[in-house]
Amino acid sequence: MEVLKIATAGSVDDGKSTLIGRILYDTQSLTTDKLEAIEAKSKANGFDYLDFSLATDGLIAEREQGITIDVAHIYFSSKTKSYIVADTPGHVEYTRNMVTGASTSQASIILVDARKGVIEQTYRHFFINNLLRVKDIIVAINKMDLVDFSESVFEEIKADFQTMIDKSAYKGQNITFIPVSALLGDNVVASSENTPWYQGNTLLDHLEQLEAQDVYEQSHMRFPVQMVIRPKQADFHDFRGYAGKIYGDDLSVGDEVTVLPSLTTSKVKEIYFFDEKFNKAGRGSSCTITLEDELNISRGDMLVKTEERPSVGKQIEAKICWMDTKELQAGTQYYLQSGSNRILAKIKEVSSVIHTDFSGQDDTAQTLKLNEVGKVHLLLSRPLAYDSYTRNKISGSFILIDAQTYATSGVGFVE
Repeated sequence: MEVLKIATAGSVDDGKSTLIGRILYDTQSLTTDKLEAIEAKSKANGFDYLDFSLATDGLIAEREQGITIDVAHIYFSSKTKSYIVADTPGHVEYTRNMVTGASTSQASIILVDARKGVIEQTYRHFFINNLLRVKDIIVAINKMDLVDFSESVFEEIKADFQTMIDKSAYKGQNITFIPVSALLGDNVVASSENTPWYQGNTLLDHLEQLEAQDVYEQSHMRFPVQMVIRPKQADFHDFRGYAGKIYGDDLSVGDEVTVLPSLTTSKVKEIYFFDEKFNKAGRGSSCTITLEDELNISRGDMLVKTEERPSVGKQIEAKICWMDTKELQAGTQYYLQSGSNRILAKIKEVSSVIHTDFSGQDDTAQTLKLNEVGKVHLLLSRPLAYDSYTRNKISGSFILIDAQTYATSGVGFVE
């Protein structure tokens, strides 16, 4: 069964958690004890309806304040597909949480309150999804019941959202607008009689039709080496295998590969999935390969097809989303983690801060503050094999780790 990973985004009280709870309820994915707990809590809060947000907001602070703070992962299935939903917070101070939730998603649901329309946070949510190149975007215009299911309100919000789309850098997204009422269930799982002017699919029907494609997209083959396997057994005395996950494209026995950053070359001799041999491994496969030649390869190296080499260098330009309370500034050092490769990096320059409302950038800025996105120039202690993020997500992205606390301080996207 296919698995589709979805991220949600929306401003405070736009109804993200309620929408997910409604889907769980209408698809009969809530257990009996969970449903009883929701009914009891809703009644205790004085509601004359079921508060479906209780199905996803797990932290005590979330339930008390009625907001989402941390990323919650919710799992449910239909007859044809399984879903993993990352319910991400909408507050500006939790932008880093949203980036985390959306980074591995194949689709994203952006909620817009029909009464408020497109607001500042909507720009930020779409900007992040655009930056991360999430291919399928569903704009769920929620609380249509509070605007009398007005078609003109729906069309006005669509037009405002189109303004953002026109300003965005990545034009390869499929964007769908759906009028919904998460609380009442209109156009969530079942079609609504209140929107005869809307002829499209319900939210769940639309998700059912999306292809659960590889989040890393089709591109050049990249094989970051996670482990060198040398069994200490007599039967495998000369065995030298390289374990990792294949990204971008398929890999076959006989393919000529180049090891980076050493630039040595060889050909794929064998491909193993546990103890079985195969002639080919598809992208997304975790496997072990052997080469025809004995080369000096270690964890952190990358194998690529010889005719599809990435860039190799000790300087990179990148967009960085900053996740640390300590500002990013020139001269500071961090560990750069790209796949299984960890390199000491020095910040040479913060070139600019990018405005997440698509209004441009501030070229006078010299630091990046918490939740800001900017362009940064980094110097590396040794060569790194990399692609631009637009060409290959796995070799074009990295995280920055604080050299003292080992906390994740930022996530970067190579230009």
